[in-house]
Amino acid sequence: MEQKVLEKYAQLLVKKGINIQKNQILVINCPVECAEFARVITKIAYDEGAKEVFINWSDEIITQLRYLHATDEVFDEYPEWMKVFYLNNAEKDAAFLSISATNPELLKDVDSNRITRYQKVSSKAIEEYRNKQMSNKLTWCIASIPTTSWAKKVFPNVSDEKAKEKLWDAIIKTVRVDQDDPKIAWDEHLKNLNKSSKSLNESHFKMLKFHNKLGTDLSIELPEGHIWLGGAEITPNGIVFIANIPTEEVFTLPKKTGVNGIVYSSKPLNYNGNLIEDFSITFKEGKIVDFKAKTGYETLQSLIETDEGSHYLGEVALVSYDSPISKSNILFFNTLFDENASCHLAIGRAYPVCIKNSEGKDAEELNKMGVNNSSTHVDFMFGTKDLQIIGITHDNKEVAIFKDGNFII
Repeated sequence: MEQKVLEKYAQLLVKKGINIQKNQILVINCPVECAEFARVITKIAYDEGAKEVFINWSDEIITQLRYLHATDEVFDEYPEWMKVFYLNNAEKDAAFLSISATNPELLKDVDSNRITRYQKVSSKAIEEYRNKQMSNKLTWCIASIPTTSWAKKVFPNVSDEKAKEKLWDAIIKTVRVDQDDPKIAWDEHLKNLNKSSKSLNESHFKMLKFHNKLGTDLSIELPEGHIWLGGAEITPNGIVFIANIPTEEVFTLPKKTGVNGIVYSSKPLNYNGNLIEDFSITFKEGKIVDFKAKTGYETLQSLIETDEGSHYLGEVALVSYDSPISKSNILFFNTLFDENASCHLAIGRAYPVCIKNSEGKDAEELNKMGVNNSSTHVDFMFGTKDLQIIGITHDNKEVAIFKDGNFII
């Protein structure tokens, strides 16, 4: 990729994504294969006044080898230095930028029990950091650039070089860096997302109903005081940031015990280096009571059985079928992109910022408000071209929200 384009993209992430502040620390979580891009981000962050930039490197092959060959007990331990790293920087109001780019099938040969155990222990160790992140008390952003293994999964029938080139082209378009001025393009895009969330917030729906020809027949009750969000987020200190680049969604939280019916996936889910395909999930009073999968059943089972909260939903997000990512007709095998091509739900933890008067509430108090808690939060896609969504008001009127996969309000 041309240096000019790399710099343009990096500027978007630093200035609009995390919106770095003068004398603020920046933490970058990054695969070693993306080192060149991390260096470009680092230079721009310093130019914009960052106090210091820390890089937390990862290597997918090393990760794979660890899961395959490390002694079993290490998956019940979380390194103290990593816990200190995250918590100390969060206490200092650091910004966190993560580059999401790994082989979608990296861990397909790994014992899923090892993955689940380590996920539990890591979530508990840095729970304070996750709480701040999901309450928007710190600035954070997730973005991506191509790696060879990922690009070859998306474009398997071309050379490594051509695959990366094609994935680069797709990413640059979805994040609007192909525009003359990405900042102006993003300001207009955020305005449109705010319009959709404003309309939903003014409607005060008590329930949403979803139907399509795949078989989805689902009702989701929304808790009193729920808030629809979309596009930019804001910290208590008034710093505006964009948590996901790209983003096409408006989202809120479902009432924990208010989900009933069945939902069918419309795209594969890449979870912990394993693909789950052609799956369905059945709910009763919020809880998952049955599930099926053509591929990746055991992986889906391990996700659902992570903890008690992973048997419930934490997010419902609406995305028009005619979104730019959907129109690309590319299956990215990466949730950051695929979730922004389709309406989606999240298994696990809810964002407390999606309900009024959540500030300062502990997990038990939030639970009474209908807010689910879990150590995990995993999005899966169910939106289709024929998806119909009906909103039910508190006086039991039906309002069409989606027709043929797109917003009509």
